[in-house]
Amino acid sequence: MEKEISPKHSQYAYKVTKMSAKTTVNINSAYRLLHPMHTVLVSAFGKANKPNVTTVAWAMPTSINPPLLAISLAPTRHTHTLIEESGEFTVNIPTLEILQAVYACGSLTGRSFDKFKKANLTQMPSKKIKAPAIRECIAHLECEVDGQFTTGDHTIFAGKILEAYADPGIFTESGYDLKRARMLYHAGGNNFALLDPKLYKS
Repeated sequence: MEKEISPKHSQYAYKVTKMSAKTTVNINSAYRLLHPMHTVLVSAFGKANKPNVTTVAWAMPTSINPPLLAISLAPTRHTHTLIEESGEFTVNIPTLEILQAVYACGSLTGRSFDKFKKANLTQMPSKKIKAPAIRECIAHLECEVDGQFTTGDHTIFAGKILEAYADPGIFTESGYDLKRARMLYHAGGNNFALLDPKLYKS
């Protein structure tokens, strides 16, 4: 049942719906309400001079000036260790064309496998840091760690963007060409989604 009310301290009217009309979501699964999430490949280089790459769905920009982004990693991840050792990482933007590689990099551990070889990904020298870029990805952001802090069972690494570049014609200052850049969005498990390439103006 709905009824329309006008809040005392607001110029807007809104509708109130009984809570029973909503389905309760388990608290431990509530983060899935924020999915699908834009999925990236994070590469890092540690003391052993052996690079690794992992799949990350929890990544976001946090500041324009200075240019900062953040990634969230579980401390059990091998890449977490490498980032702590080196203080740097590269965020690579994958597309549908390398979906199987993206899934493999999130399923295997770099402690036991060379994930670049397993996923058939090509290392490409970065411009300002040791953590390699991935040739098969369409864009890259080289970062140095600007700060880190623990949030529950994950660590958030804030990265200062030192260099950024993309494949020719795939990105302009107004954004990606979504018809060409079929970026991946993690929906859960081994399920991924794509963006509708049509833009809708508000």
